Amino acid sequence: MMRASIALTVLVALTQGAAPRGDGWARIAAVHADRVREVGIVGSSLAFVANGRVAHRSMVGYQDLATRRGVDEETIFHWASITKTFTGVAILQLRDRGRLNLDDPAVTYVPELREVHNPYGPASQVTIRHLMSHSSGMRAGTWPWGGDKSWHPFEPTRWAQFVAMLPYTNLQFQPGSQYSYSNPAVIILGRIIELLSGDDYEVYIAKNVFMPLGMTRSFFDRAPYHLIDHRSHSYVGTDEGTTEQRFDFDSGITVSNGGLNAPLDDMARYVAFLAGGDDAILKRSSLDEMFTPQIRAADGEGGSGSDVQAGLSSFIERHGGVELVGHSGNQNGFISHLYVHRPSRSGYIAAFNTDVSSRRDPRRTTRAVDDDVRDAIIGEFWAVPR
Repeated sequence: MMRASIALTVLVALTQGAAPRGDGWARIAAVHADRVREVGIVGSSLAFVANGRVAHRSMVGYQDLATRRGVDEETIFHWASITKTFTGVAILQLRDRGRLNLDDPAVTYVPELREVHNPYGPASQVTIRHLMSHSSGMRAGTWPWGGDKSWHPFEPTRWAQFVAMLPYTNLQFQPGSQYSYSNPAVIILGRIIELLSGDDYEVYIAKNVFMPLGMTRSFFDRAPYHLIDHRSHSYVGTDEGTTEQRFDFDSGITVSNGGLNAPLDDMARYVAFLAGGDDAILKRSSLDEMFTPQIRAADGEGGSGSDVQAGLSSFIERHGGVELVGHSGNQNGFISHLYVHRPSRSGYIAAFNTDVSSRRDPRRTTRAVDDDVRDAIIGEFWAVPR
């Protein structure tokens, strides 16, 4: 582990459609750069997507603090729970191909779920829709025991380990009655994708999303991340200093829940698809269904703000009267956010390689920077004229 004070060199690039100095994007890029520097985030990238391409980007700081290697267009970030949106796209693809219905009982495809204790009725109460909307009653954390030793796996690495937990798992509320963010629910969705397609989750996503979109440098954590060139290191920042995190973790059986790694431009291709649609990948009507509210959600549990609804593997939020859809990510020092503004068919993707928190100053956090970048983009590009 490494502790160091952070003296950031800020590198901001405005490309592909950037307008003259002093325009809206220049102000957004300034907010991004200034706040990253103020808070002590080691490195960050931001890309705004419009008309199916990267219209603007901003890159700040370092992908590796020890070598002072700067963040650039090649830098690979870990996207954590944004992976869940890929899982949602895959489930809807299988639905559109007639392989499943969203209101099917999940136990139809994963019979091991009969081992879960449901005090509210039979196992068949939990549907695929409940799993996608975090309303199944499943607990939040994947592995609630251990994990505090250096030799413990980062996550359960095999399906058998997950199955072994099921007899010790109970539903916390009547399925469909309320919202509670659940990582195990998404692991079950990943299992359904594998069983119905005959492919490992990673292979299915590569064949059905990465390849059609041209996401040629995207991969999952089961690859040897520490051997990948241009991969960003990750850090945790506190009032006491900055600590580098392990970056060779294996997301194991939780890969469908948070295992994605990719450079910014690959993710921008994905944002363009979510914003504009591509019937060769997913019907526009199915994409709209993915972004349809299912149940009221909570701030900080996948979505952000006081007005947030869970969609299908996505969140619908309102900020200053502007509706956005998207998903956040948070794992092992990496913080990220994806947002789409459907009326303008534009969106953005942001990544930070340092999870900063502070007991002294609520503004000195990575999430506060993330919020400030979002609000700046809303104000410059998406706010309703008055």
